[in-house]
Amino acid sequence: MNPKLDHYHAIIVGAGHAGVEAALAISRAGFKTLVLTMDTQAIARMSCNPAIGGLAKGHAVREIDALGGEMAKATDATGIQFRMLNESRGPAVRAPRAQADKKQYSLYMEAKLAAEPNLELRQAHVTGLIVENGRCAGVRTQDGTEIKSFAVVLTTGTFLQGLIHVGETHVAGGRVGEKPAVGLSDSLRKNGIQLIRFKTGTPPRLHADSIPWQELEPQPGDEPPRPFSFSTEKLEVDQLPCYLTYTSEKTHDVIRRNLHRSPLYGGKIKSAGPRDCPSIEDKVVKFADKSRHQIYLEPEGRDTKSIYVNGMSTSLPRDVQEEMVRSVRGLEHAQFLRYGYAIEYDCAPPTQLKHSLETKQIENLFLAGQINCTSGYEEAAGQGLMAGLNVVRKLRGEGTFVLDRSEAYIGVLIDDLVTRGTNEPYRLFTARAEYRLLLRQDNADKRLMKYGYEFGLVAKNQYEKSNAKHEKICTETETLKSKWHRDMTLDRYLRRPGVTCKDLIAEGLYATELDSESIETLEAEIKYEGYISRQAAEVKRFKRMESKPIPEGLDFRTLHGLSSEAREKLAKICPASIGQASRIPGLKPSDLSLLAVHVERTNRERGQK
Repeated sequence: MNPKLDHYHAIIVGAGHAGVEAALAISRAGFKTLVLTMDTQAIARMSCNPAIGGLAKGHAVREIDALGGEMAKATDATGIQFRMLNESRGPAVRAPRAQADKKQYSLYMEAKLAAEPNLELRQAHVTGLIVENGRCAGVRTQDGTEIKSFAVVLTTGTFLQGLIHVGETHVAGGRVGEKPAVGLSDSLRKNGIQLIRFKTGTPPRLHADSIPWQELEPQPGDEPPRPFSFSTEKLEVDQLPCYLTYTSEKTHDVIRRNLHRSPLYGGKIKSAGPRDCPSIEDKVVKFADKSRHQIYLEPEGRDTKSIYVNGMSTSLPRDVQEEMVRSVRGLEHAQFLRYGYAIEYDCAPPTQLKHSLETKQIENLFLAGQINCTSGYEEAAGQGLMAGLNVVRKLRGEGTFVLDRSEAYIGVLIDDLVTRGTNEPYRLFTARAEYRLLLRQDNADKRLMKYGYEFGLVAKNQYEKSNAKHEKICTETETLKSKWHRDMTLDRYLRRPGVTCKDLIAEGLYATELDSESIETLEAEIKYEGYISRQAAEVKRFKRMESKPIPEGLDFRTLHGLSSEAREKLAKICPASIGQASRIPGLKPSDLSLLAVHVERTNRERGQK
C-alpha cells in the first residue's frame, strides 16, 4: 500500500553513514527517495578515524551486512588492512576491524547512491520541517523551497549548530572546513523535540614523509585477510601496516603546563564528551599515574600522505599540539597536515524515540546517527538502516521492524538508547549485550539474513548459500558427536582446553570441506555448547517478559500505588512491554510488580469490552 504522494516517499537529510544506509534501504525497496546534503562531495565521509569495526562495532557491521546494508561491502572494496581482534580470546569478543581508504570509501558509497534508479541526490541546506497535524510532511530548505514527502529521516551528524574549538579559537562548523546546519534546531524545538549539546573530538593528521617509520613498531594486518561481508568470497589486497608508538613524560608535562589553554579545561566547552574515547588532555589528567599512553599511527589511504594519530584527540592550541606531538618517539620532526579539534553540536535525547526510531512527538519523522546521542560510524549506519527499514514497513502499511536484545547488537544499541537514554555519546561494547555468546560476529547471517531477504535487500542465492552453510555446520556437529577417540566422542575431545578443529584434522581424526570461518563457528558451538544452552534459556525468559505488552495510550500518571518517580519515568519512556519497563533505570521491583498488575487489569477490561 503506497500513500498518496506529493513527490517523494522519503527524504533523507544528511549523507553520512546513517543517511547512506537509510537511503539505500528505502530506494532499493522500490520507493522514491531524495537525499539532501550540504556537500555532495562528502558522501559517507570518515570524519574521524579511517577505520571500520572493532569490538562490538565489528559485530554491528556484520549485522548490517546480513540485513542487506552496504557498509561491510564498502569496507571489503576499499580496505587497506584487515584484522580480527581478540583472536586469542573467546569467540563472543572476537571482532573484525579494518583500515579503509578514506577517499575511496566515500567514492564507493557515492557510486552506490548514483546507481539507484529510485534515488535522487541533491545539494541543499535544510533549515526546517513541514509538520501538518502532528505528521512530518517534508522539509524546507534555506532558499525557501518546500519539498513534500511521506517520511523524513534526519541524519545530521555533528552539523546541528556545530561549533569547532582549537585552543582559544572557536569557529562555526559541522566539520573542519564545512559549514554547520543552522535553523533546523529551532524547527525541531518548535515542534516539541528537546535538544542538548554533546561534544566529540579528533586528533591531528601528520605528513607520512616526516615520520621515520623504521624507528616505530609495525602493526601488520592478518594474512590472509578475512572479509567483512558474507557475500565476499575472498580478499585480494596489498595490506598497509599501521605503526605503534607512545607518549612520554615530556608529552604529559607539555599538556599539564597548557591545560588552562584547553577549551575543555578552560571552561569554554561544557558539553559531555565520549567517556570511552577521551581526549589526550583527559587521559593525562584522569590517569595521572600512567607514564605513557599508546599512539597508533594509521594511514588514511593508499594515495595520500595523511596519517591519523589515533589516541591523541585534542583541542589544545596549535602551538601546544606541535610541541606535544613532537615529544613522542618517532614524531620529533612531524609535519602537520591538519590540527586536532573538538566540536560541540546539538543532538536529541533518544528517549524521545520509539524502537522504530520514529519520534514520539511527530509521526513519520525518524532520527538516526549522532543526532541520537551516539558516536561512531557503525552505530550510525546501524541506526540508519533500521530507520530506513521502518520507513519501508510504514510505506507498505506493515508493522514496525524491531530487533530485540537477544537478536542483535543493533537491537542492544537501539533499546539502550530508547529505554535508558544516555548522558554522553553512546558507544557499543560487547559488555552491553547480555547474550553475547549468541550474538557472535561469525553467526550474524544465521541470526538476521532472513530479514534482509524478506525486505528484498539480500539476493536469494546469497540467502540460500548462508542457509546451506549453517545446515552443513549442524551436520558436521552431529558427525563429531558420533565419532570416538580415546573413549570419548570427538565433540567432547574438542572441548578440552587448547584442542582445536585444526588439531583433529592434523591428527587424521576429522576431515571437512568447511571453510575456515565455518570451522570457527562449528568450534564455538561445540566448545561453548553448555553456556550457549544456558543463554538460550535466559532468552526464553526474556522473550516472555517482552511478550507482555503494555496497552498503547496507557496513562502512567494515573496509576495508583506507583511512586511519583516511577510514574514520571514511565510517562517519559512509554515502554511497549513489561520487559522494556524492567530496563528503565531507577524503576524499583515493587513499582514493576504494581505496573504488571495494572497492565493485566487493563488488558482484561479492554478484552471484555
